[in-house]
Amino acid sequence: MQKKGYVSFVLHAHLPFIHHPESDDYLEESWLYEAISETYIPLLKNFKKLVDEKVNFRITMSMTPPLLSMLDSKLLQQKYINYLEQLIELSEKEIKRTTFNQKMNNLSKYYYERYSEDLRLFRDEFNCDLISQFKHFQDIGVLEIITCGATHGYFPILYVNEKTVRAQIAVGVQTYERFFGRKPRGIWLPECGYIPEADKYLREFGLEYAIVESHGILYANPTPIYGTLAPIVSPQGFTVFGRDMESSRQVWSSINGYPGDFNYRDFYRDIGYEADYDYIKPYIAHNGVRVHTGIKYHRITGKTDNKDIYDIQWAKDSAEKQAGHFLDSRTAQIENASKYMDKPPIVLCPYDAELYGHWWYEGPYWLYILFKKIYYDECNFELITPSEYMDKYPEIQQCEPCRSSWGANGYSEVWLNPSNDYAHRHLHVAGDRMCELAYKFRDVYDTLIDLENKIKQLKLEKKSVTTITSTSKYKNAKLQVRALNQAARELLLAQSSDWLFIITNNTMVDYAHRRIKDHIGRFTKLYEQLSSNKIDKKFLKEIEEKDPIFPEIDYRIYL
Repeated sequence: MQKKGYVSFVLHAHLPFIHHPESDDYLEESWLYEAISETYIPLLKNFKKLVDEKVNFRITMSMTPPLLSMLDSKLLQQKYINYLEQLIELSEKEIKRTTFNQKMNNLSKYYYERYSEDLRLFRDEFNCDLISQFKHFQDIGVLEIITCGATHGYFPILYVNEKTVRAQIAVGVQTYERFFGRKPRGIWLPECGYIPEADKYLREFGLEYAIVESHGILYANPTPIYGTLAPIVSPQGFTVFGRDMESSRQVWSSINGYPGDFNYRDFYRDIGYEADYDYIKPYIAHNGVRVHTGIKYHRITGKTDNKDIYDIQWAKDSAEKQAGHFLDSRTAQIENASKYMDKPPIVLCPYDAELYGHWWYEGPYWLYILFKKIYYDECNFELITPSEYMDKYPEIQQCEPCRSSWGANGYSEVWLNPSNDYAHRHLHVAGDRMCELAYKFRDVYDTLIDLENKIKQLKLEKKSVTTITSTSKYKNAKLQVRALNQAARELLLAQSSDWLFIITNNTMVDYAHRRIKDHIGRFTKLYEQLSSNKIDKKFLKEIEEKDPIFPEIDYRIYL
């Protein structure tokens, strides 16, 4: 069948930076471990199967700087291994506990084997390095990895001080280059928050395109002639692709989306809440609060509390049927659209990566089956990445995209409302103060570099370096640069949109409040110490260990 268009899957892999070397008590760290086992490892396994089966596919993923920083952390890698070992122990106990029910017993064996395989892959085959696994698929050309803002700071509110938006972009690109050895072409704007003021900074750091919400395209000026079925380019020369509403609805909708299929695993029925308390206590939160363990025995079944036991084969059957439905739907959509377009349409399908596996357990398998069907079955489209589409069809309509986000109701109320508005005045003051510090100490970095170059030269000449290293000028410059860089880290971590999102959704609210308070508090203390030239070395060392993100950061990005 003649190819008349393209489909582009974009998965947004993001988690806030959660790193607590001081304790094993933080439940929030488990968000990373769950995502590794339920989303990242399954995606990697399915990418490998597709490659091994010589299926030509394309997929795009944003991997955000906080996620990359956590995946790179030796501490969190070891904690993930501990997490798996605990789950293997629990699932082994479950094999004995569920002998009364053959279906549950089979599932307990499945969980034991799955978590054991996760441990083998992660520790023994991947050497705890998931980043290099994703990089491999980018290097062979089937995956395009794009970047994001440094800590997922929400541009439509931060831009009251544009230098803070520029810093989010600069550090996002820098982190990407450090891990992937190349420049990113695209960016997932944090929360898909588009503002025209950011375009010049996106272009400054070599970025070519971004993903935006549907109405960012549909309400552009002038109205784009192809809607979301083609990208548009802003007057500043920056390209944006818009989310396709029809394909998104089929996957996201809680009413008629695929993840609601009665045969799929029920996310909420977990033995962490249902098993005998004394039995499950060693495997839940340290304070005794019941939490998800990942071992779930029931399928969605329907709107009933009397859930049936999950059947893996039934779930696979549903995934295969729905992959066929998605393929047929895109074929019809592209057939219709191509009649009215002078270039092939692109259907952009952006989702949170954690939808695939964590929330929708069967999602990675659905993707695997869908990609095979697209390759082997009769259909009128191919998979493509946004970069490939831009290269093939460089003539793009110029329009001014609309300010927008993919939050509830499409604009900024998720991140600015009465529940979280208190945070913004602190974030804005801290942003202004960071710019003030960068300007005030703009020459300190050059002073330090000059002195360290002299130290290198003396070492080459096999001469003593104490004449420099013992001077107050060198010691002060080194300490000030450390404090300035840490202040930049604390500001960026405070700006994470995740804390505002959590507060709005009333989930782990106390933790989100505490993170905002901690980072603003640490920043403010560093600001006061730098201003008075009285830096507390012990305090600085302590927060450098707690918040070791962005080791190559340079505070002068705020100039």
